[in-house]
Amino acid sequence: MTANSGKSIAQLSVLIQSGALDPRDLAQQTLDAVNGYADQTVFTRLTAERALREAEASAARIRDGRSLGMLDGIPVAWKDLFDLEGVTTTAGSVVLATDPPAERDADVVSALASVGMISIGQVNMSEFAFSGLGVNPHYGTPQNPHGKDAARVPGGSSSGSGVAVAAGLVPVAMGTDTGGSVRIPAAFNGIVGYKATRGRYSMRGVFPLSKSLDSLGPLCRTVQDAVWIDAAMCGLTQPQVVRQPLAGCRFVVPETIFFNGAETGVVVVFEAAIRRLEEAGAVVRRKEFPVMQAVLDLLAAHGPLVTAEAYVLHRERLHGEAASRMDHRVATRARLGEAIGLGAYINLLEGRERLIAAFAEDLGPDEFILTPTVAHVAPLTAPLAVDDDLFVATNAKTLRNTMLGNFLDWCAVSIPCGTGDADMPVGLQISALARDDERLLGLALSAEAIVRG
Repeated sequence: MTANSGKSIAQLSVLIQSGALDPRDLAQQTLDAVNGYADQTVFTRLTAERALREAEASAARIRDGRSLGMLDGIPVAWKDLFDLEGVTTTAGSVVLATDPPAERDADVVSALASVGMISIGQVNMSEFAFSGLGVNPHYGTPQNPHGKDAARVPGGSSSGSGVAVAAGLVPVAMGTDTGGSVRIPAAFNGIVGYKATRGRYSMRGVFPLSKSLDSLGPLCRTVQDAVWIDAAMCGLTQPQVVRQPLAGCRFVVPETIFFNGAETGVVVVFEAAIRRLEEAGAVVRRKEFPVMQAVLDLLAAHGPLVTAEAYVLHRERLHGEAASRMDHRVATRARLGEAIGLGAYINLLEGRERLIAAFAEDLGPDEFILTPTVAHVAPLTAPLAVDDDLFVATNAKTLRNTMLGNFLDWCAVSIPCGTGDADMPVGLQISALARDDERLLGLALSAEAIVRG
């Protein structure tokens, strides 16, 4: 590790822009730190030549007074779903390992490159992004750096993204979120994860899972870092997010579903964070939301939307020789989508629209939603590797709280709020309705320090 490990984007930016830190040195230190890190499953591949070339260009710009802005020279890692020119995107699967390399960067990769960010490489993930635990039998399962008693899961599917930031290897890593895949690893690893509204950024060059649900977002050390990354991915020269006053801000805690089976330690630190927010002047109410149970009932009646779309995407693989080379748990779950017929799929889409509207009507004016990001801390890895029934049950519980937000089309931020069982991190999730990202991020800027305690 280096003197720069564990620093936020904002902290590194001050050093770079002032001339105290050369982007070339930072890039080389980052590559050395990754290569020297004890857990070699975090990154699936480094793009060292590209990183050093981009760092050289960044150093020249800053030396000549032509900085591209506050992100110039900052390292970033990419979940192995994002196309990097000249690199094969494997989506965490050996099935795609022999595919041709990408001919061009994904649009969001290009957007961050255009403001001078340095692409370090691709990070590990659940195969085809189809698990909330982060277990990968092909490339290994990254170990949660907070696990002191034994190996604990990193959370998924953006497993490598969460660990790379939590371990101090990079200040930011990009993830995707279909059912919680940014917020779960953020919560399990004690960092910030921002799931943007679906469609806020271009998805060109990003390997899909479920196009009706897929969204993107950064995993980073602070909300401020997420604000800067969001602006760049939106093509803005500077953020338009304005810090929102916390005093008088209105929150609602849904009491339906989110706390079912929650660990005592999670509830204790969540409630402590609520009290701190109230002491700071926030107004918090609690309410039953029948819509949440209605979502689960709809999925039980017709099948999960993500499974239906994942099956269509992978249909040929699932019925060909490639299936034998997939994680059998991923293949089994995806095959369940074959039973979801066209009528059921249409009912899912129509039911989703109805429930999104119903929840919006039930939410108070300008209210934000407060929930635990996940109802438990990161579980032990070893038992999940040998017990498929335990894996399925744990995966479902891990995804439950965040999945509801994806189905209802929320944007959300997970912020660390303390530690629960085994001294493992717990995340508090602040959510808002679709396309309310700027207000959400502005509120999260003000709430972060209080939530963290």
